[in-house]
Amino acid sequence: MKFRRKPRENVEINLVSLMDVVFILLLFFVVTTTFTRETQLKVDLPEAVSGTPSESSAERKQLEIVIDVTGNFSLNGQALVRNDLDTLMAALEKESGGDNSLPVMISADGQAPHQSVVMAMDAAGKLGFSRLSIATLEAAP
Repeated sequence: MKFRRKPRENVEINLVSLMDVVFILLLFFVVTTTFTRETQLKVDLPEAVSGTPSESSAERKQLEIVIDVTGNFSLNGQALVRNDLDTLMAALEKESGGDNSLPVMISADGQAPHQSVVMAMDAAGKLGFSRLSIATLEAAP
């Protein structure tokens, strides 16, 4: 007995609708993506070969922030209890008595963490101190 075969239909996949969906998804991702621009700043730290001496401390009161090798702060010889931004700002506010025209000197150890120095600068800047200086030693010839 011989059976008749049915003619096979060609199977086609319609890719037009699939491409439409892919392009819509691509458009959605392009529109909703946020791009962050990450920049790097190359910094060459300078050596202090010569400089001008600071004002005489006898003339005017000065705030001196000392940062040791481990990043601990002390203000005018008094060690701070905690080493965070709020404690440093409170100590600066109390020591200055609200006078933000006083000069602020930062004396940091050469091996002190950079974050501690930036935190000291940030605290002085947030309180409005504009006369900021960093103590350095004169480089050997």
